[in-house]
Amino acid sequence: MTAPALEDLLRALTPQVLGALVRRYGQFEGCEDAVQEAVLAATVQWPAEGVPHHPRGWLTTVAARRFVDQLRSDQARRERESATAAEVVPEDVPDTDDTLLLLFLCCHPTLTAASQTALTLRAVGGLTTAEIARAFLVPEATMAARISRAKQRVKAAGSTFGLPAGAEREERLRVVLHVLYLIFNEGYTASSGRALHRADLAHEAIRLTRTVHAQLPEDDEVTGLLALMLLTHARRAARTTADGDLVPLDEQDRTRWDRGLIDEGTELAKGALAGRSLGPYQLQAAIAATHADATTAKETNWPQVHALYLILERIAPNPMVTLNRAIALAETEGPRAGLALLATLDDDARLAGHHRLLSVRAHLLEQTGDTAGAHAHYRRAAKATASLAEQRYLESRAARVRTA
Repeated sequence: MTAPALEDLLRALTPQVLGALVRRYGQFEGCEDAVQEAVLAATVQWPAEGVPHHPRGWLTTVAARRFVDQLRSDQARRERESATAAEVVPEDVPDTDDTLLLLFLCCHPTLTAASQTALTLRAVGGLTTAEIARAFLVPEATMAARISRAKQRVKAAGSTFGLPAGAEREERLRVVLHVLYLIFNEGYTASSGRALHRADLAHEAIRLTRTVHAQLPEDDEVTGLLALMLLTHARRAARTTADGDLVPLDEQDRTRWDRGLIDEGTELAKGALAGRSLGPYQLQAAIAATHADATTAKETNWPQVHALYLILERIAPNPMVTLNRAIALAETEGPRAGLALLATLDDDARLAGHHRLLSVRAHLLEQTGDTAGAHAHYRRAAKATASLAEQRYLESRAARVRTA
């Protein structure tokens, strides 16, 4: 087995093994440490000795024994059992996949969104603390402390390993989906750093969302979120030049879009919209599908995009939704109509000084012929973003309108 294939296998098995241990022993933090040790042992032994016939059982056995060893603090027992772990396949390893339950635990409502994201990537995604720290551009020690505090808070809350009932279950599921959405967004458009995107985070978000969808195929919002991710991720190859510079949607070479992801995402989006309820992820997936359906930017059905944003704005009010609706409105009724809608966001503290608001206003001002205003807003937007790729793009737009 190749190293990437082994890494994929271990990443897929990690949440299943952790779920089995937490179900059995009920101690999340200790079980998580034991599973990480078992995964580390596998990365050392399997390439040399071969992948065992029951890899999940092997990991569960090793992790369970490591957990017991931690409780007993018996170094001799640890060494004896580690040496024989590969030869034993436990009979009581459950066949159920507890990944969804583990996601619910990691997205406990007592945690902040940042802690939920970090704990999800660590416990369910199987990423190391160092990998998560690099993804979010913080020191490893800072991320380790954040994850440790999250585990302690979950333990202090006395959360049980199981699906909540009724309204609480629905609310917790929405939190899980929001965390996966945040992970994907950070992977698709990194909030800081040199690269525009971090494909590893986007891939991980898609993988985890596929897992949730496999367990909850009838949930239209889960289906909508997966469709949204696939349709958006399909554009990744066309979003940057060979030098890593940003290419806006209307200038992308659409032949480079991944048609396989688009076809899959479109079918999922259609299925999600056919459900009895209508949620924000379903609508965003429908918008992404509308863009994907256009062979060129000029062929985009902007009236439909605007109508979908209008519905989204009504059921899930958010200034970023209004900003995106302003872009669609400008395409259907002209840039001044878009600028008028943007003006309604000027007093919203959530978008005050945000580079997206500044850059969209700059773009619309440029379309009206106000090059001086466009130049000023492009420069302000470039200073407001921590993404170097976005900074380069916005500075280039500012230079272009200045010489126009």
